[in-house]
Amino acid sequence: MAIIDIQVPDIGDFDGVTVIELLVKPGDSVAVEQSLITVESDKASMEIPSSHAGVVKELKVALGDKVSEGSIVLTLETAGEAAAKPAAAPAPAAPAPDPQTQAAPAPAPATAAAASTPVRIPDIGDFKDVTVIELLVKPGDQVALEQSLITVESDKASMEIPSSAAGVIESLAVKLGDKVNIGDLIGVVKGQGATASAESTAPAAAAVAASAPASVATASPAPAAAPAPVAAHNPAAAVSAKLPHASPSIRKAARELGVPLAEVKGSGLKGRITLPDVQNFIKGVLAGTIQTQAQAQNAKPAAGSGGGSGVGLDLLPWPKVDFAKFGEIETKPLSRIKKIAGANLARNWVMIPAVTYHEDADITDLEAFRVQINKEHEKTGGAKLTMLAFLIKASAVALKKFPEFNTSLDGDNLVYKKYFHIAFAADTPNGLVVPVVKNADQKSIGEIATESGVLAKKARDGKLGPADMQGACFTISSLGGIGGTYFAPIVNAPEVAILGVNKSVMKPVWDGKQFVPRLVLPLSLTADHRVIDGALATRFNVYLAQVLADYRRIML
Repeated sequence: MAIIDIQVPDIGDFDGVTVIELLVKPGDSVAVEQSLITVESDKASMEIPSSHAGVVKELKVALGDKVSEGSIVLTLETAGEAAAKPAAAPAPAAPAPDPQTQAAPAPAPATAAAASTPVRIPDIGDFKDVTVIELLVKPGDQVALEQSLITVESDKASMEIPSSAAGVIESLAVKLGDKVNIGDLIGVVKGQGATASAESTAPAAAAVAASAPASVATASPAPAAAPAPVAAHNPAAAVSAKLPHASPSIRKAARELGVPLAEVKGSGLKGRITLPDVQNFIKGVLAGTIQTQAQAQNAKPAAGSGGGSGVGLDLLPWPKVDFAKFGEIETKPLSRIKKIAGANLARNWVMIPAVTYHEDADITDLEAFRVQINKEHEKTGGAKLTMLAFLIKASAVALKKFPEFNTSLDGDNLVYKKYFHIAFAADTPNGLVVPVVKNADQKSIGEIATESGVLAKKARDGKLGPADMQGACFTISSLGGIGGTYFAPIVNAPEVAILGVNKSVMKPVWDGKQFVPRLVLPLSLTADHRVIDGALATRFNVYLAQVLADYRRIML
């Protein structure tokens, strides 16, 4: 065994960066390139990795400390061989050129007045496909030399990309979520042209390079010129929901876990969100001690400590796998609908203690009636009735009989709704959307069939408006056109229940004397157990099946 010091590697032209997060503690085992601390300058936050594997003996830095290249982060106990042959020891910085033998670089000549200058991503080290997470300017904005234009993020660091020219933003070539690399066009600046050489962007490159254990050669400094003062990132300022005050790894972990960082209270330096904050938020959600803003708009979420739930949540990082080494792959981005739905579904699945109850409805007579009416409508031009229309009407009747199903949680209150808006899941080429039939209790089966048909077509054509998908009290997710037997749909918050319907199937049913063929529709009702217990859910399901079996019950 050997005791070695782990130092801050070459972080480029940055001195006195602040330690804002401690990612390990004494006794922890660390691997090569595992992040040890997070530091922050006025332009970037970055994680400092370990150059060796071993066990942490002592931390040499504390939150708020200022560190520079060569500062000792911690002492590490390593195997003797590992100490003798570090995995990625930083190389010594290149000596500065002798001013007696090498002339200082001449500043790049300015271009003609009112020239249009393309601004590109500078050398950001050994990083590819970094994501644009924030646009700091817009077309028409006046920018100074070195003023930050966009914020990009890798797995290890987030950084602001500065402008290499002063003037007015003529156009932007990137948008939120774009992947960019060195040389990609950010936008065009119209003004005095580029007054700084490409080397002026070295600080941004150095900020990213600091997250790698190997040394990265820093670029030459920019020609001496006093840049205009710019509004730098202020860690003490209030954090917006768009960019929570958290390190890149924390934001990435929160995205993968479906945690809304805007609702997490940070316990780190200057309110920074740490991994334990994210873990405690999830523990609080599971224990029912935290409500998200989506569930209670006026309830302020707090970072829970688990609430004595006894839930042992050791959240592991999302697995990173190089799938290409196993065979041919193709990568496609998620559609916008799936991105939005995915975040909502993850929240609902974590937040709601849901239970699914199954029931079979005998729809033999109802289906015969539906077929008969549709034949008559073929001659008279009446609306074609669908089974979904009958389900929507029957659900509205069931909600009236069991008003607890027509509620939503608002903090410690239960909101009972006096209207009956029924949503249904519509399959589209880009994913599922959920249009809403308003006041279903006041409409005939024909009116519901016509309206749901119009909404379904708008969904397929991508023409649904926000008003078409708001205000639902209860949702029906029907897989009848596809098949399946039963499934457990996820409750669509802030609703408290959802009905899943599969394809009807002919089954032999005992009538007391013999088995007779009956058309059976499988129903799967998922309910929020905080509002609806098992007995009530079963009664609702049984009643709904009775209505579908004998539709005359809707008149009672």
